[in-house]
Amino acid sequence: MMRTIVLRLTALGLCGLTAAAPARAESPEASPAERHMEHARQAIARTPASPVGYDELALALARRARETSDPAFYERAHEAIAKALALAPNDPGALRARAWVLLGQHDFSAALALARTLNERAPDDVMVYGLLTDANAELGNYAEAEKACQWMLDLRPGNLPALTRAAYLRELFGDVAGALLLMTDAVAQVPPSETEDRAWILTQIGHLHLLEGRYDAAERALQQALTAFPGYHYALGQLARGRAAEGRWTEAASLFQKRQEVAPHPENLYELAEALKRAGRKGEAASAFARFEVAAGRESEGTDNANRELIFYYVDHARRPAEALRIAEAEAARRKDVHTLAAHAWALQANGRHAEARKQIEAALAVGIRDPRLFRQALAIAEKAGDRLGARRYRRELAALRTSRSS
Repeated sequence: MMRTIVLRLTALGLCGLTAAAPARAESPEASPAERHMEHARQAIARTPASPVGYDELALALARRARETSDPAFYERAHEAIAKALALAPNDPGALRARAWVLLGQHDFSAALALARTLNERAPDDVMVYGLLTDANAELGNYAEAEKACQWMLDLRPGNLPALTRAAYLRELFGDVAGALLLMTDAVAQVPPSETEDRAWILTQIGHLHLLEGRYDAAERALQQALTAFPGYHYALGQLARGRAAEGRWTEAASLFQKRQEVAPHPENLYELAEALKRAGRKGEAASAFARFEVAAGRESEGTDNANRELIFYYVDHARRPAEALRIAEAEAARRKDVHTLAAHAWALQANGRHAEARKQIEAALAVGIRDPRLFRQALAIAEKAGDRLGARRYRRELAALRTSRSS
């Protein structure tokens, strides 16, 4: 009998799916991923005919991509995987690494197809169930994600990768308190040397506290993350969102700017532009929005894109609803996760397609997510559709969320 996490008693990250820890670090200044990279290179030098060193190198390069937010490391990981497969076609370690890298590049459909193949070959491989969980969750296949995550817990109870994924799913299903408990259990398991893993989980803990309106607790967790891994881009982003939630837009803009400097991606630039606008720095905001539109448009056809941000930009700032809908429909054809559904709903309502917009936002909320932003969006859609009953229901939901956050 499966001990289902439907008890809602899930981040998506790849935390915990790592290569073996090296015996020693080459330099005390090296990051965890850099240490793993050096260990893998030493393994390749010792046994150049074995694919194992290349498997480890690919995983370490993917971890370095997360540490730095530099996608070039994913391409280098693919090169290492190709070398492993040249030595041993169908090497399971290389194929697992390929699925992991595909997830990092947001090619979720390809990652899912590969993970399913690997699962058929080795149905007791815990790591593969983690890949299945991640890919299914990102595509919006939440029942399948939950099933895969439960297998992780059943095969190896309490393992770190399963805890973080279960926490993410619980958050999506509306159990933020349960998600926080699981993340707290997870961070206690992180070895002291794995500073980025620790920072990543602490960042998720900070995020969960923010959802609950506990700004002081969020601040503590996020500062701990930055202590563990200075300048960590994910922690900077959550700190900025906390400042924004408190209406401290000047501070939020400063933190978003720091994140953009270390992780220069279009989606990060969009949040910076919005914060600058709310801080009253309209000229800087206009410049940032213009740069965002160019950068996001350049990658819009790829899998790793800022299309959700681009949709909101075209609706809320550029006033180009038809373009927003074009992008939303293309993205929704790729994935059905709650945030893509919500973005699609926003584009539909901007184009006067109110019934379809309501259907999409209700589908997003039906998963159970308790994010106030989505309920505010649902309220706006109901009001524009003239749905007084729906609007009244969403006002009640928002009031209940405010009450729970203040208690």
